[in-house]
Amino acid sequence: MFDINKLKVYFIAGSQDTPDRNLYKVVKEALIGGITMFQFREKGTNSKKGIEKETLAKDLFELCKKHKVPFIINDDVDLALKLNADGIHVGQDDRNVSEFIDKFKGKIIGLSVANSNEYEKSDISEVDYIGTGPIHSTVSKDDAGKEGGYDLIKNIRKIDNEIPIVAIGGITEADVLPLIDAGANGVSVISAIAKSENIEQTVKGFHNQYKIL
Repeated sequence: MFDINKLKVYFIAGSQDTPDRNLYKVVKEALIGGITMFQFREKGTNSKKGIEKETLAKDLFELCKKHKVPFIINDDVDLALKLNADGIHVGQDDRNVSEFIDKFKGKIIGLSVANSNEYEKSDISEVDYIGTGPIHSTVSKDDAGKEGGYDLIKNIRKIDNEIPIVAIGGITEADVLPLIDAGANGVSVISAIAKSENIEQTVKGFHNQYKIL
């Protein structure tokens, strides 16, 4: 049974997202701050490839294990299987969940669903959560699409009142309460944490928003 509390402060990043490209240091500080889940998204022009990517993934996985935080790999099904990662997150244009579900029994599976139209076309029967956005415009993902605001969450909640939803796209601490009110179970963050001058404090700031609820 998937623990939806793991979606509260869901950090997503690759070395391309960090100013000094030291992703290990950034993730370590984020884990100390209290992120609830980490997705390794090594993607883009300046991202690591091949053995470099695999080695970094292994090191980050071990780091997450020490903090008992789920380690999710973005898109790369083969790498997730090789490392026996805690889960996989795929997009609409990636491999269909049905193609690899048999190899991921007991693992966490996430799917990107940009809006209610994509939701209607998606098979979420084997999915533990969906990532919805962008809520605001973002420079972290080249293919993020048009921002949709809090209504993106509200519209999907009108269709499905049960599927765990994590919101993504230009999210800051100020967005937490409105997003939860709209029906999200948590927030996915890239830049707000990866480019923070005080990562530990930033993560704690996100957690503090939930205490207001």
